[in-house]
Amino acid sequence: MNVRHLLIDTHPHLTPVATLAELSPADAVRRVPHAHHSIAEIVAHMTYWQAWFIARCKGQAEPMASTAAIGWPTVRQDDWPALAGRFVAGLGLLEVAVSSHSLETLVTPTIEAPMMAAYSYRDVCEHVALHNAHHLGQVVLLRQMMDAWPPPAGSYTW
Repeated sequence: MNVRHLLIDTHPHLTPVATLAELSPADAVRRVPHAHHSIAEIVAHMTYWQAWFIARCKGQAEPMASTAAIGWPTVRQDDWPALAGRFVAGLGLLEVAVSSHSLETLVTPTIEAPMMAAYSYRDVCEHVALHNAHHLGQVVLLRQMMDAWPPPAGSYTW
């Protein structure tokens, strides 16, 4: 798979844009009983880490979040449309940032976390794609629990 297919035009699961389509701000911030996060919080989390990886791909020595809470920004209902837009735009920015390098080249400066110290640009792309797939699956489940699924354009049926 190429970078675009991993991040934006996904084939193994519904695309990120389609997964978030037509989700109202009220549903985005709605708390489903027993769920730890709202959809908006999950999207803010994905957006946070996408932005961090974009900065790293651009050669910025952005430190990792010192606590998990930093990577889970608070979201208000009014924030939803802009947040969803930043998440989607970030996918394109990451595609450009990763694709502007050979995929086998190591990210510099080196990421300080030992498990990512030898990350190549391919590793960054795969990391973000898997992280997003995990959390977008949570979004689908929460939307199903809210009876806000499938999105208007439909979904996979198997």
